[in-house]
Amino acid sequence: MTSFPASAIVAEAIFGGFVALTVAGALLAALATRILRSVCGLAVCSLGLAGLYTFLHSPFLGLMQILIYIGAVCVTIVFAIMLAETEESAGRESRRRRLAWGGTALAVSGCVFWGVARLGWDGVRAAPASRATDGSVGAIGVSLLTTHGLAFELISLVLLVAILGALLVARTGRH
Repeated sequence: MTSFPASAIVAEAIFGGFVALTVAGALLAALATRILRSVCGLAVCSLGLAGLYTFLHSPFLGLMQILIYIGAVCVTIVFAIMLAETEESAGRESRRRRLAWGGTALAVSGCVFWGVARLGWDGVRAAPASRATDGSVGAIGVSLLTTHGLAFELISLVLLVAILGALLVARTGRH
């Protein structure tokens, strides 16, 4: 085993915290029985991803993650839930089944992390990515509208589908 400097240990702890926040939010979103709790899980997962983007020296993507997914998608879903006035269904999944799936997911991810830690981090790390631009907001905007125009349009399409889905849920939920 090699010794790591204290800053590397702190950096890995922060990175692990963001990963844990992301995984916990994803599990909450997938395993919750109420839709509002699932939306909260999506928000927590998106917050963890924003932290990962910021940690990986991409604060613009982190901010966009918060603005788009938490500020637009999650809020739109919450408004749709509030407008729909749906009644909770009486049939619930068994608690044991949810705990079994959650325990299985936790065990699998624990085994993966243990294997990575056992084999060492050097085998996992990829070569650093080359920098395409200087990272300024202007350069990212030009890149989004020229080189990555299709991805930019797909993001706007996802937002449009989320808004239309929220309107559909709100409209069909009324009596």
